[in-house]
Amino acid sequence: MAKRAAQGAGTIRKKTVIRKGKEYTYWESRVTVGRDPGTGKQVQRSFTGKTQKEVREKMQVAAVAVNTGSYVTPQKMTVGQWLDAWAAGYLGAAKPATVTIYKNNIKNHIKPALGAVGLSDLHPHMVQTFINGLELSPASVRLAYKVLHMALEKAVKLEYIPKNPAAGSELPKLEQKEIHPLDDQQVAALLNTARGGDMEHLITVALFTGCRLSELLGLTWGAVDFKRGTITINQQLARPEHRGVTPFISPKNGKPRTISPAASVMATLKRQQRRQIEQQLKAGPLWDNLYRVVFSTEIGEPLDQWKAEKEFSVVLKAAGLTGVRFHDLRHPYVKHTTKIFSLRLMDFQAQAYPDARRKTRGACQLHRGGQSQSPVRPLCNRKRFS
Repeated sequence: MAKRAAQGAGTIRKKTVIRKGKEYTYWESRVTVGRDPGTGKQVQRSFTGKTQKEVREKMQVAAVAVNTGSYVTPQKMTVGQWLDAWAAGYLGAAKPATVTIYKNNIKNHIKPALGAVGLSDLHPHMVQTFINGLELSPASVRLAYKVLHMALEKAVKLEYIPKNPAAGSELPKLEQKEIHPLDDQQVAALLNTARGGDMEHLITVALFTGCRLSELLGLTWGAVDFKRGTITINQQLARPEHRGVTPFISPKNGKPRTISPAASVMATLKRQQRRQIEQQLKAGPLWDNLYRVVFSTEIGEPLDQWKAEKEFSVVLKAAGLTGVRFHDLRHPYVKHTTKIFSLRLMDFQAQAYPDARRKTRGACQLHRGGQSQSPVRPLCNRKRFS
């Protein structure tokens, strides 16, 4: 006796038909969406498309909805039902934190206003009314709109609706906040206060490279090449609630990059390496640096971002600085990505570490003396920052 197909199960096949003497080829899938309560026979839904990928996407969305008990035919689907299906089936490539943000926007902003509207009944003026009614900051309004637009755009590609009703909406103008990078005196105060403490090396590397906190906390010794003087940023430390098999996720934009920082940065990392060895000896059998992270706790575990930010706030208070986030340490670097600023930072390093002062001063003198082959490395080979 043949086995009954489970709900949500489906098949895909390639079909060729002859119409008016011409041969047409397309793909078709069939999904079991339930059983007729009267006859007990399978109720199937078919999807067609020009490519196998297109048909598979349609089938997967229907399968997810069937398995969760929320399946309705596209003609009867509401905006809220489609948003749930989209969030469940099409955010697999997004980072966990991004998925959480998108789902929160769907739950808290979009569905309360538009969730009951039929997907095919949603019109541009309804979307504009939704945007105008959001009592949020311009940036938050734009984010909610982005989520809605993305979901509707996928519905267009799947041919659930003919066009995107969110296209062409008028959005509030973003308020550009003026950035006030730390000046030389503030940088010096921060470095001097951090000297000898747990945050010294992390703060120094952040100032010299412009890397994000999550990128530095996800940095491993395998990504540091002392021989070539380079650092490869190929991952970042995820927040605890977003971690999977490993505590890491891909860097922003999903693309690794290699930077060539100043020699003083590599010297700082050398000191961090020695410090970590001392911590390991002190921790003994409790040491657990499985991933060989550069910046770890006293027993070798990855340093969580919230803890690093908390310790950073203590250093800020001691330095007499207010209103500064760890992320703001990138701005002095971004604003002053020049050899002159590199030299100033090298001067700070020379003051902090007398044993390196003579070598640093020599490098500065060679550069200032007009030597064409300056040993001063540019802080980073990146040109754009975000």
